Amino acid sequence: MSTPEVSAMRAGNKAHWKPENLVGSISLKDLLFSNDYRHIALKGILTSLIMLAVGGSFAMIFRSELMVPDVQMLGAKVYMTLMTLHGMIMVFGFLIPMVVSICYYLMPRVLGTERLYWAGAAQWSYWLLIVAAVLLIVGRPDFTWTAYAPMSFRTGNPLIWMGHLAIFLVAVSEFLAGAVLVRNAFSGKGSWSNKPLIAWAAGTVGLLFMASTFPLAFIGLGLLGDGLEITAFFDPSRGGSVKFFLYVFWTYGHPAVYLPFVPAIAIIYTLMPRFLGYPMWSYWSGVVAFILLAIGAMPIGPHHFQPLYTISGPYERFVQFLTLLVFIPSVLHVFNWISTLFMKPIPASARRAIPFKFMILSIAFIVYGGATAFLNAQIAPDSDFIHNTYWIPAHFHAMFFGFVGQMAIAGFYYLYPYFTGRMFNQTLGNVHFWLWQIGLFTQITGMFVAGYLYFPRWVYDYLDIPGWATSQMFISMGGFLVGLGFIVFVANLAWSARYGKPAADDPWPVEHDGKTAPAAAPAE
Repeated sequence: MSTPEVSAMRAGNKAHWKPENLVGSISLKDLLFSNDYRHIALKGILTSLIMLAVGGSFAMIFRSELMVPDVQMLGAKVYMTLMTLHGMIMVFGFLIPMVVSICYYLMPRVLGTERLYWAGAAQWSYWLLIVAAVLLIVGRPDFTWTAYAPMSFRTGNPLIWMGHLAIFLVAVSEFLAGAVLVRNAFSGKGSWSNKPLIAWAAGTVGLLFMASTFPLAFIGLGLLGDGLEITAFFDPSRGGSVKFFLYVFWTYGHPAVYLPFVPAIAIIYTLMPRFLGYPMWSYWSGVVAFILLAIGAMPIGPHHFQPLYTISGPYERFVQFLTLLVFIPSVLHVFNWISTLFMKPIPASARRAIPFKFMILSIAFIVYGGATAFLNAQIAPDSDFIHNTYWIPAHFHAMFFGFVGQMAIAGFYYLYPYFTGRMFNQTLGNVHFWLWQIGLFTQITGMFVAGYLYFPRWVYDYLDIPGWATSQMFISMGGFLVGLGFIVFVANLAWSARYGKPAADDPWPVEHDGKTAPAAAPAE
């Protein structure tokens, strides 16, 4: 059991910070180029929301095509381009930058440094990502987010090299972001045994960023060189190896799942005690889980291509075993959160708070996506019917958008009064919340049903087989509800920034039956 002094150190510097109208007072020059951590975080968050709007719009277009069988308006090439841009922009432009930017804001506050160390590297990370996004949209790659060779440099698109260069720039951007997270994890007072959990999260995921992006950078440069016929790493017609590509790519591709995942978990460990008014159930289970996630993320990439000839026999079963072990740290986190929620009655203030609601449902979606992912790791079901069906997008939409995306939005709702000095409209916040929960559950469940019915991935047209059209209709309807919720979200934030109720010195007081209690430490 921790002493009050140790609990206070693990709590970080302050439980709450006084709101300010940062949006209304900041100049465009400061927003773009200032090294103030508040400006860097705000810029990253706003840009990520723009990326969400762009990537989501692409999804709405191809979802309209897939609502019913037969070709409505999109050909194969346009469909594949929109699908590729949607996946890349949502992961590399929205999810990862959004949660990392929120951590950029929270870490100096929680750790008490009031500055972001290596802010220049954070700036370079941001601007490289912007250049990569522009290259992607202009180059219009249609090789899917995995960029499998040799398809990814034989598309017939003369601008495809822009997509390859964008991959390299994303790798450099993420490496720099990882370095910033690691450096700031070592800031603040106290030993590692007493650091807030956000420091442990930033340290472990920062190292994961830095280790995993080397293979991604090599993929980008290798595809660029092979496409220009300068190199022949992955081109089998000139002596290259597709098998080599698979191993290199998934050495990054699976850790990429945890790059937004771990910062989102860090946001939970920061916000949950704030709303509940008491510490987390366990400090050390969170620490151990962060370390195990970082270690386990790297070697299990080959399960992404285990149905192929490239992995078989004892090694295949070893990868399956390691994949199943990764469930352990994830379950440790979830058990910690659920145990914390059941320690005491949840305050009335928390039950009303929009960020808390999004946080609770994000936990529900990680359970949904994680439980169904158990089949993904099994060699037989994965090889027989799961691998190239809609079951896989159902899993990562539950984990990426249901969990990470919703935690990103929860974090932004929480920080909104600190950025604007005002509170958002509660009613519109609730409308957004319910549109997203209903929409995401409908969309993800429809994907699971489609996968169970063997609906293949990467198709823009399909036969009117029983169940296929119905599941696709539900997937599209769910997607449109999510899009509508995003419109409500943006309208609420824009209106409230000017006309919302001024925020109190403590925007998120802990209230039990109408009585306000002081906020407690984030973890014990």
